[in-house]
Amino acid sequence: MPREFELCPGRRIGGDYPCFIIAEIGQNHQGDLDIAKRMIRMAKDCGADCAKFQKSELEYKFNKKALERPYTSKHSWGKTYGEHKRHLEFSHDQYRELKKYAEEVGIFFTASGMDEMAVEFLHELDVPFFKVGSGDTNNFPYLEKTAKKGRPMVISSGMQSMNTMHQVYQIVKPINPNFCFLQCTSAYPLQPEDVNLRVISAYQSAFPNIPIGYSGHETGIAISVAAVALGAKVVERHVTLDKTWKGSDHQASLEPKELAELVKAIRTVEKAMGSPIKQLLPCEMACNVYGNC
Repeated sequence: MPREFELCPGRRIGGDYPCFIIAEIGQNHQGDLDIAKRMIRMAKDCGADCAKFQKSELEYKFNKKALERPYTSKHSWGKTYGEHKRHLEFSHDQYRELKKYAEEVGIFFTASGMDEMAVEFLHELDVPFFKVGSGDTNNFPYLEKTAKKGRPMVISSGMQSMNTMHQVYQIVKPINPNFCFLQCTSAYPLQPEDVNLRVISAYQSAFPNIPIGYSGHETGIAISVAAVALGAKVVERHVTLDKTWKGSDHQASLEPKELAELVKAIRTVEKAMGSPIKQLLPCEMACNVYGNC
């Protein structure tokens, strides 16, 4: 099977198609629906292809003890972990409102289903594809159930080994051929020496019939641009309106100007990749004729 498929209606990835750029809003909306909408609009205005959130069904994902434990982090939105998570979690109706808004703006909308019940809701919401976060990539029952929904899948690989990724491939491929892997290192912010972009090439060799991409948590845009030069067909980056806001992800996120610069740089690199055939080009003729190179 060719290394390309339709990730969203009318938008294919892999092969010679443009890199699909995901603006990961996650929970950087601070639990505020209006801020979430501003971020969706920002992602669209900056040229991203998709605005992505994170959805959990808290009472299903966590037991009572976990939700009631004290949470004293500087990033906390409540006295307990449950209060903190509930502050940042949008309801089903709010998700429907956000998806409708994204459709009005003209950008694809999806979310990482952080547990099996969240995947059920996102399936009902009719998102174009499922994002599997790194923390669930070795949750094989979750992967199998998600794959059986029949929607395309984007699977991050932070905290995983190559052996685990082979297992993931063997589980998902027979059920659902439309998926890709993202090289990812789960650290916030990510230091350059821990990025390991060469894993993209290793994945391309190990899994030649699926697209390979990159999910980055580093600061700046250079590394993500380099990932595209290495052949990444999907790039996911966290985004924020203000890096100084409370929350563990903001420091490793891109502000609007940076996101716009990333999109522009990726599109420039895609043009520059060009042809593997070395030959005299029309743009070189003047130099060739007049010898003034």
